[in-house]
Amino acid sequence: MNIKQSILLRVRLSFLLVAAVALAIVARIVYIQFVEGDYWRQKAERRDVRLQPIPALRGNILADDERLLATSLPFYKVAFDPVAPDEATFKAGIDSLAWYAAHFFGDRTPQEYKHFFVNARRQGRRYVPLGRKAVDHSDMQKIAAWPIFRKGRLKGGIIFEQETRRFNPFHTLARRTIGYVNNEGRGVVGIELSFDKYLRGKPGQAVYRRSVGNRWVPFHDGSFIEPQDGMDVYTTLDVNIQDVAHHALLKALVENDADFGCVVVMEVKTGAIKAMVNLGRVDSARYAENYNYAIGSKGSADPGSVFKLASVMALFEDNPQLSLNAPVETGDGKYRFWDVVLRDPKPDGYGTITLQQAFEYSSSIGIARMVYEHFKANPQRFINYLHQFGLSTPLDFQLVGEVKPYIKNTNDPTWSRLSLPWIAIGYETVVSPLQLLTFYNAVANNGKMVQPFIVDEIRDKEGRVVVDYEPVLLRERICSPQTLQKARLLLEGVVERGTARNIKSKQYKIAGKTSTSQKFKDGQYIKEYHTAFAGYFPADNPKYSCIVVIDNPRRNLQYGGEVAAPVFRKIADEIYSMDLSIHEDKVITRKAVSPKQIPYNEVGKAADLQRIFEELDIPQKKWEGVDEHSWVFSSTAPDSTVVWKPLLLDDDNMPDVRGMSLRDALFILENRGLNVWVKGKGKVLRQSIEPGRSIKRGQPVTLYLEHP
Repeated sequence: MNIKQSILLRVRLSFLLVAAVALAIVARIVYIQFVEGDYWRQKAERRDVRLQPIPALRGNILADDERLLATSLPFYKVAFDPVAPDEATFKAGIDSLAWYAAHFFGDRTPQEYKHFFVNARRQGRRYVPLGRKAVDHSDMQKIAAWPIFRKGRLKGGIIFEQETRRFNPFHTLARRTIGYVNNEGRGVVGIELSFDKYLRGKPGQAVYRRSVGNRWVPFHDGSFIEPQDGMDVYTTLDVNIQDVAHHALLKALVENDADFGCVVVMEVKTGAIKAMVNLGRVDSARYAENYNYAIGSKGSADPGSVFKLASVMALFEDNPQLSLNAPVETGDGKYRFWDVVLRDPKPDGYGTITLQQAFEYSSSIGIARMVYEHFKANPQRFINYLHQFGLSTPLDFQLVGEVKPYIKNTNDPTWSRLSLPWIAIGYETVVSPLQLLTFYNAVANNGKMVQPFIVDEIRDKEGRVVVDYEPVLLRERICSPQTLQKARLLLEGVVERGTARNIKSKQYKIAGKTSTSQKFKDGQYIKEYHTAFAGYFPADNPKYSCIVVIDNPRRNLQYGGEVAAPVFRKIADEIYSMDLSIHEDKVITRKAVSPKQIPYNEVGKAADLQRIFEELDIPQKKWEGVDEHSWVFSSTAPDSTVVWKPLLLDDDNMPDVRGMSLRDALFILENRGLNVWVKGKGKVLRQSIEPGRSIKRGQPVTLYLEHP
């Protein structure tokens, strides 16, 4: 074979080999396309399409008057599918769309936005994010009306991805009691955690597809399962009482440079918590709601002298003949229990005094000696009375984190000969402030111990009551009527003549007990104090009970009567002024009101204003459409009759709150998500945003107040 034939043979073989490979490739393509096509298409879809959960809208937490304490607000990420609009729609609206986007988001010029959209359409991109921040619902509605976008998702290419954010209209008020949620939208502490199963709802599902840039975007083909939104939690908290308690406690903490404090206000008959304030030191100048001291271990310590009420009640229960005038020897202010010296607040002692005086002066020597002498033969008998009073039984409170009370028994390994007198004056025990308040509340409630509760109802989104928490009676009677009568006289005496006489009121009677307990650290008592005041009011017909705890005051004042009791009085005064039901038995002397004295510019809630005008015997009538829930303003008819007309309120426009009280103005504005700043005192004289102007959540507004 010559060279030419050899070359031709090699060329033919190469050609045949290439042809065979090409045929094999074509055959494989045909096989994959028509035989294995379904398999590979499904695999691609599984890789680029998947089901993702749609979060449910978390339920609201509301106060006793249905004001929002916590709510979830919808926000939206905005994106554009520039391929979705047809050519005519895109060309006709692209300039206007670019102008709107540039002026709204402010991150590009109109020319840059137009270039951005045109390039994305040319490249076939199906997902183009707009702006860097999510927008609220009102802005979302505005964006949906822009050119091109107004044609909707399928024809206009607008994409809104909803996300929710938890919002507290009253900001830090009751923050720890209400609680927080984590990044996954689940409750972490407080009501948010304790009622998470009701609040969080049930997530749905939607189909998402992978887009350019490896982003997962919703695939709007109708294949989704609607989420079930969370239920609403209705609490017993009174926003006004909570606000008063918060500021009274905060002021005392700052003035006394204390470590932490808590306040709980309870309704005597029902056990409903009207306020729960917990403030702990954040730094040298600030306090915040960072821990629930009212129920948790950090706030539960040796209760000190507030525990003396239980001690004297045990004496009365065991010896019904014991009189308030029984003599008690306190000596020169020092008394030795074996190798430990107990001291009274008065340096030279009280000498021989009555049992009532020993309680009113908070004589630790007097109470400890009486309990020891009476129960030394059978100390467990004294402990059993403490169990009878409900001080050792957990309350099973609705919020997670309640500390279990600890009352030492005689069979405890740490029981010593000092335990009986020391427990009698509030040491060697661990009881939370809420547990102590529940005990004092039982004394105010004629011996009936009710379970404290802070959540009243759970309702679904249609307003139907799903769970109703009725008041629970823990003990029908904690002691005999005779013991109860003596206990109440003792508590009233503390305020009338004793360690809390500085908070005595001329308008109403207060009953309670001060406490100053020394802290125990590293095996010894140190010069740091835990102060408290627990009591109720009005003492002759109790409606509210309250406990105030202030830990480690560092300034000149260190006793419960000086530090904690004034906070109680401040709160009680404010509640007394707000709650007209406490005044029902008072005789009101009315003066005749002339037409010239009729207020012409009253603005507020119809039910409140009408009641006031009824008390003043001022003739009044309602305008059409006004009921007790309406917000109204007044005008005066020629016959001097006050006419109530409805105040028109619009969620998207600034209301006119001029003439309103601060409380009413805050209720209206904060429930519209506005950030309210206040200057002055009295009624609203003017507002920084004109009535009728467009508003959005988070927008600041200043109210200027002035006394009329």
